[in-house]
Amino acid sequence: MQPLPNTAERHLADVIGALGTDDFAHALYAWLDRSIEIDNTTMLAYFQTRRPEALFYRARVSAVHANIESNYISGAYLLDPFHELHVARVPEGLYRLRDFAPDQFQRNEYYATYYRRTTLVDEMAYVAYPAEGVSVHVCLGRDASSGRPFSPRDVDVAQRLSTIACRLIAKQWAGLSSSGDYTDAKLVDRLRERFVERHGISLSRRQSEVALLILRGHSSVSIGLRLEISPQTVKVFRKQLYRKCRISSQAELFSLVMPLLSD
Repeated sequence: MQPLPNTAERHLADVIGALGTDDFAHALYAWLDRSIEIDNTTMLAYFQTRRPEALFYRARVSAVHANIESNYISGAYLLDPFHELHVARVPEGLYRLRDFAPDQFQRNEYYATYYRRTTLVDEMAYVAYPAEGVSVHVCLGRDASSGRPFSPRDVDVAQRLSTIACRLIAKQWAGLSSSGDYTDAKLVDRLRERFVERHGISLSRRQSEVALLILRGHSSVSIGLRLEISPQTVKVFRKQLYRKCRISSQAELFSLVMPLLSD
């Protein structure tokens, strides 16, 4: 009896055959779409001291990637949970946004201003390390085109494919390189300098750290754990920050900080 073809396996063969060519990203997308049924993909390379690079993206809804170059890559990535994975250098594998995002992520201004406009309802990503200081994230999304989050079965399939996907990703983009070393301390220093230059506002290091963590979606409790101070002390720094900046909301803080991150 003639065996029936398994299209997922055929697509995987196409990915392997496309290694080292410009067709690889599209072949990878086709395999993952056949295996997991995704609405969109975003393939990004994160570096240490320069902006991310969009390697490939595809979506059924144009809003998903409408602002990826103008907003995300220009500076908003510094507030994004996926960039945090790069900074933390998490182990290679699959990560689902809802499992690692800060506790107030869906209530913060970055989410309201950028993320919600993408129409994404669920997202997970393969994280691989093709070179020192470089991580490549292949994000798999569900958006307004289906309106469905990933099911437990979808996540299970994605997890079982993780080792294969990550090894292929690392092999394909092994030629990427990065230098220097990213630290939040350097970002805080840059933010403080630009607050003085642009607004004539002198923030303390702690006030600047609190500002970044607020905009990343951390609650006072979460910020306190990060900075090893009490939630009450966090609230004091937040009041000082808002008073110095003459603002009264996170939306106003976001409007002040975003242009400084995008320079």
